Amino acid sequence: MTSTPEPAAAPAGGANAILIARQAILDEKRSVFGYELFDRTTSAGAHTADTDAALLFNALSDAGSEMLMDRKIVFINCTHFSLVGPHLELIHPDKVVLKIPTLPEDATPEQIETLVSVFQKLRERGFRLAFNQNALKRAYGSWLPLASFIKLDMQAFKPELAEPLVQFARKHSKATLVAEKVETAEEYERMRALGITMFQGYWFAEPTVVRVQTMRPSQAAIIQLINLVRTEAEIDDIEELLKKDPTLSFNLLRFINSSGLGLSVEITSFRHAVMILGMKKLFRWAALLMTTSQTSGVSPAVGQTAVVRGRLMELLTAELLAREDCDNAFVVGVFSLLDTMIGIPLDRALESVALPQSALDALLHGTGKYAPFLELTRACETGDDEAFARNAQLLQLSGHQVNMAHLNALTWAEELQSGL
Repeated sequence: MTSTPEPAAAPAGGANAILIARQAILDEKRSVFGYELFDRTTSAGAHTADTDAALLFNALSDAGSEMLMDRKIVFINCTHFSLVGPHLELIHPDKVVLKIPTLPEDATPEQIETLVSVFQKLRERGFRLAFNQNALKRAYGSWLPLASFIKLDMQAFKPELAEPLVQFARKHSKATLVAEKVETAEEYERMRALGITMFQGYWFAEPTVVRVQTMRPSQAAIIQLINLVRTEAEIDDIEELLKKDPTLSFNLLRFINSSGLGLSVEITSFRHAVMILGMKKLFRWAALLMTTSQTSGVSPAVGQTAVVRGRLMELLTAELLAREDCDNAFVVGVFSLLDTMIGIPLDRALESVALPQSALDALLHGTGKYAPFLELTRACETGDDEAFARNAQLLQLSGHQVNMAHLNALTWAEELQSGL
């Protein structure tokens, strides 16, 4: 909310401090329907949709269950890149509304239409989408049937335009209209008279800041958890590990209890937590957590590079291989820097992690079906034009395909890393 004064800064609390501001969205009875979350870890006024997208992990993994007071709906600002990230697999769609911006003014009709299929897939998975009032422009006609909410910025149009804007929105969409940035009683009454039933703004409440401190489990515990999940170990064995490592179990239970899974009660049993989350999501959570728990003295850039590699490998293999191969490719990319992250030779590091032979072949010998994808990924980092051309040609991927996937991976990793 650019028109809303920034709340007072919370006291400094170290590198692991996370500042998240939330503002209530009210219904016609002035009861809290949900909250929109904003990143306040950055300097005042520096938050953007890019930084807000990182809240998907901040809010659900680090902010604790108090962030979702009474299990209210949470509105998260997203970039278009973040809409296809696997981090969305870690949350329950019933409790999250994805707030999506329109494209820049110079966007082509083709670029606008390209996103329609992305939105449709999100809707099929159960996510609700919110657009701003720019989506009411003629160019975005194909977006409107997919909107669950349209947010009308009270500071962006003249009072006399309120009625025609509301009428147009209702004629072309079945979305619930939300009057946001409501700053006076007059603005509230004007929109209420037009039948608007949802409101947000400084007149109702300032954004409040929730400040949390993150805790990171040991690398050994995370690797052991990854190993157990990959080998499809018994839940008893996973539960035993969680009981032995307080920080690992704390992070997992806090994530489960605040992840918007639609639960009526909090999870207190490790066994229940594992069963609710499922092995696939548990593995994804542990692999991403691994990149932020590296050896002391190792640059944080190493963990982010590992995430970029994993995401880029996943995107590239999605063009050519099966879904299971894409999951394994993500692991190959992330674990290709495991030796640097934990400070021991790669072959020794991989001894403690159960991976498919095809993944080990790529990591240790540079052979097998994942090897050219890994070499192409490394070429993107180093600027090795020869390796780039050779492997792109081998995989029959165009330079445009690779470059777009690389940009997507960089954006996704930056957002995810800042949120972990």
